[in-house]
Amino acid sequence: MVEVRRTRRDIRHPAPTTGHTGLVSTGAPRIWYGDDVADDTDLRLCGDMSGRRVIELGIAPHRANAVEFAVQGAKAIALDPSAERIAQVRRAAETAEVQVECHVGDFADLGFATSGSVDLVVSSHRLAEADDLARLLRQVHRVLRPDAPFVVAVPHPAAAMLGPDGQQVERSYGDGAFAVARLFTALLRADLRIDVVHELRTAPSAPVPSTLVVRARKLGV
Repeated sequence: MVEVRRTRRDIRHPAPTTGHTGLVSTGAPRIWYGDDVADDTDLRLCGDMSGRRVIELGIAPHRANAVEFAVQGAKAIALDPSAERIAQVRRAAETAEVQVECHVGDFADLGFATSGSVDLVVSSHRLAEADDLARLLRQVHRVLRPDAPFVVAVPHPAAAMLGPDGQQVERSYGDGAFAVARLFTALLRADLRIDVVHELRTAPSAPVPSTLVVRARKLGV
């Protein structure tokens, strides 16, 4: 059964400030899913990190989640097409005095991980940049252990329809963001079973959710 949660609480974690690396590397360890919405200290999608092998698939825009993984005791891995972003992660990890295994490559270039060797994959607001979503999800399925989770955060397609004032509709549904059906269908076709869905609002008064967060688990071996 898929657990759908429309989060209406006024959870407003402020957008993280950045240091010279451009990425947050210190402070309370939190997994970032978007500005001004709940992080994993509230959602608890990822579980205990200690000793687990965890991949950040594309560096999150405002927070190096891979560094957060390492702070929590994970064997953290970061993959991003941008050498500059990976360099930022390395500096952030050095500042936090943790180790992060870093790779520059396409989002689907998971050849560094053997099949069934990864405990968790997280992608926050970068999945839309993938050239071949189906191939990427096949690779995520391959590297995950059986029943291990893939957690993905994307801009909510309803919020993407609105203009800068956050009130008037200016774009068609699915224009500039994953339509829910497209994302869910892609996950299911890759044998990733969706078990939790969060539609996060920045405040109870927000007309639509700003962020869609989905957890899916690997089926099969």
